[in-house]
Amino acid sequence: MAKQSSSPPQSTALGTCLWQPTDEAIKKAQLQDFGRFIAANHGFDWGGDFQALWQWSIDSMPDFWQSLWQWHGMIGDMGSRILINETAMPGAQFFPDAKINFAENLLAEADDRPAISAYGEDGRHIALSRAELKQKVMALAGWMRAKGVGQGDRVAAYTPNAAEAVITMLASATIGAVYSSCSPDFGLAGAVDRFSQIEPKLLMACDGYLYAGKKIDRIPLIADLTAQLPTLEAVLILPYLCDAPDCNAIANATLFDDAIASAKPVNAFLRVGFNDPLYILYSSGTTGAPKCIVHGVGGTLIQHIKEHRLHGDLGAGDAMFYFTTCGWMMWNWLVSALAIRAKVVLFEGNPFHPGPARLWELAETENIAIFGTSAKYIDAVRNSGYVPRDQVHLGALRALLSTGSPLSSDGFTFVYDKIKPDLQLCSISGGTDIVSCFVLGCPVQPVFAGEIQTRGLGMKTDVLDENGTSLIGKQGELCCTAPFPAMPIKFWNDADGSKYKAAYFEHFPGIWRHGDWATMTTRGGMIIHGRSDATLNPGGVRIGTAEIYRQVEAFDAITEALVIGQDWQDDVRVILFVRMADGANLDDDLRRAICMTIRAGATPRHVPAAIIAVPDIPRTRSGKITELAVRDIIHGRAIKNTEALANAEALAFFKNLPELQR
Repeated sequence: MAKQSSSPPQSTALGTCLWQPTDEAIKKAQLQDFGRFIAANHGFDWGGDFQALWQWSIDSMPDFWQSLWQWHGMIGDMGSRILINETAMPGAQFFPDAKINFAENLLAEADDRPAISAYGEDGRHIALSRAELKQKVMALAGWMRAKGVGQGDRVAAYTPNAAEAVITMLASATIGAVYSSCSPDFGLAGAVDRFSQIEPKLLMACDGYLYAGKKIDRIPLIADLTAQLPTLEAVLILPYLCDAPDCNAIANATLFDDAIASAKPVNAFLRVGFNDPLYILYSSGTTGAPKCIVHGVGGTLIQHIKEHRLHGDLGAGDAMFYFTTCGWMMWNWLVSALAIRAKVVLFEGNPFHPGPARLWELAETENIAIFGTSAKYIDAVRNSGYVPRDQVHLGALRALLSTGSPLSSDGFTFVYDKIKPDLQLCSISGGTDIVSCFVLGCPVQPVFAGEIQTRGLGMKTDVLDENGTSLIGKQGELCCTAPFPAMPIKFWNDADGSKYKAAYFEHFPGIWRHGDWATMTTRGGMIIHGRSDATLNPGGVRIGTAEIYRQVEAFDAITEALVIGQDWQDDVRVILFVRMADGANLDDDLRRAICMTIRAGATPRHVPAAIIAVPDIPRTRSGKITELAVRDIIHGRAIKNTEALANAEALAFFKNLPELQR
């Protein structure tokens, strides 16, 4: 329980204190035990001052990460070296001699304690103990190995958020393979754009999925997808819509349960290098195919352990839930809670089907201690009129996590007024690029409206102006000025590392620029204002403009297009500007056709909220469209470097468009 007045504060003013932990909660926090460990081993006493602990963690970075490994009891050989090339970004390496297996750490102590509780919107439920989960993982790993999948091979998954997705990922990690997933609402083009780049040897795919009570058949799409992935040697089909899907059109297909039943299980975990690949995630830029971001085994594991235990105070036996799909990095983050011996609660489907109570009733049923979602979902519950605290018992719930887009001050107040007053609200921010967080919660510090509590331990996160000078109290670029274990190990098909370097380290040489506008507060908290680059972020899922352009180019009536994300109602909405061909008209029929094409070829998240015809689209002198300039102008920000534009006069049309007014 936490200190909280009987009447939660009604003010939504930024910086209003909404919650603070009790003395008892502070004493019991796992941060205290970690503090005793570093005091005994390194002579540093944090004295209960979290900001002092943060400072030590970046000043003594090798000691911090080594202590975290030892304190948690990570399984593997740590090796003698902790950090090499420690000032190089990119180029630094943590634990370069370590040998570790991700699945071995997540499946440790495989006993009768709950591991997974997975729900579908139609009421289906699967519960697995740690022992049952490990048994299925080792069997599927044996089946994979029999199919020729080995260390470094890629396993692609086109999958709903079901227990089988976790089993497939852990089986891949068991034998040293690399796992990559996207959700089944991706159209064929979106799935091919991702998986064809990584040349998978195995595809796990569902026969379909459910959303808002509708059945969406994916067998025809899977047949087309496998035909465009020539490196596949086997296909694993998850029967999600029916027990016996017709797989005759899919070569080398095996049903999921048949694979497990017929396999000879492996009996050991293959330990690989700390910096060997574990996951490939996708984050699209403004041109070309989605970038394939490769995350390492050890960096992912140790970062998630830190975030779950020290920042989230997650403990063994706690139930943790995050509303996510398998196409969002929060799924990868959630599943790592198994390393804490926590119970992972999954939900697949529409969170408002049949009504807004669905996830809150799940929280009551599963005694969820940590409930994660997006800022967009919190606003949707608020707008629905549903009041969780009046309808369900949330006695076990002690923390609510929000990410995907900045949570407004009104959103903060709604949580305390309508969900639960004695609750730690952790707004968190990081992303696919690091499969983790730069800034997040702290169980021993207060919560202030509109503000993320703190920077992550071991993360030298800062806000910089255009000259690279650190800012406090002023808006600037969110950056990280020192290496950290969860940096990507590379981009796939980027042999010389040039794409990786260009993505993060060119704006400020040798410094990670994340692409978010942020403000650091004097108390060490952070306010995130939205994206500072051209990547779209609707509902917290990063997508690239190139994926939309590819669909729009099919229309003869459209000469060219420009896509931006507009900050809208505490989220981001997609706006599509089109320049029409001579004699062509943008009418409602064409708008509907464009939306349908984008939905089918990409995902529903890519569909624009507004499509607006414009007389011209601004371009640089080299011919590149200037998304950032248009986005800045509609947000009222100054446009820099207009002399680089070939047609700067085109920007005037984008000012004060009535369709974009709030």
